[in-house]
Amino acid sequence: MTRIFARRATLRRSVGLLGDFRHEQDDPDLFYGALARDSLELIEDLYAGMTGQDLTGRTVLDVGGGPGYFAEAFHRAGARYIPVEPDPTEMHAAGLTVGGAIRGSGMALPFRDDSVDICFSSNVAEHVPEPWTMADEMLRVTKPGGLMVLSYTLWWGPFGGHETGPWHVFGGEYAARRYARKNGREPKNRFGVSLFDVGAADGLRWARTTADGELLAAFPRYHPRWAWWMVRIPGLRELLVSNLVVVLRKK
Repeated sequence: MTRIFARRATLRRSVGLLGDFRHEQDDPDLFYGALARDSLELIEDLYAGMTGQDLTGRTVLDVGGGPGYFAEAFHRAGARYIPVEPDPTEMHAAGLTVGGAIRGSGMALPFRDDSVDICFSSNVAEHVPEPWTMADEMLRVTKPGGLMVLSYTLWWGPFGGHETGPWHVFGGEYAARRYARKNGREPKNRFGVSLFDVGAADGLRWARTTADGELLAAFPRYHPRWAWWMVRIPGLRELLVSNLVVVLRKK
């Protein structure tokens, strides 16, 4: 089912995204604009690969949608886009107004069972103290036969510590203290508070054992297609995959 998206997964795309992603802190519009385009393409391609259909009229729930940077892209694709964000400050950080935005926790989604066509989360699980509770909730609210996509940053990868990297490999608390000393302020992503140690093995174990979903694919989100084999190698995937995507169909 990844065949359509795999055609986009080129080295050129990977290099372009890496250049944009360096600006998360200093130019969030550039960073999130690139991430929005890539997220839409990812979801469009995976949904088309699973169902043969586009997103027109589909309800897309974005868990951890922040200030709504993704809204315009999904609306243009014809989807009904609903972001859920627990932090009111984050919801209004970009000055955007997104109709239907909901304040709520990914670990207790304020939605009925089987209520959305597609539930996805991009770069959020590593910020949640109970990421697999969130994953269970995402699957709960997805309709039978619907698509769930969880994309998250791996702790031991090059970007696992976010702005505190690469020092996070010596410990999250050490990296946070070092960042504060060097910059005179606390990092946005504070280890143990808003940033946690989440690995590839954790996500694959959850996806393979959950009773309510069928694992369809797992691959490195930002790598070219020829590097996707890394996901199959324990240990190596924790260091080199960087961002893991797990794709499930709701049973």
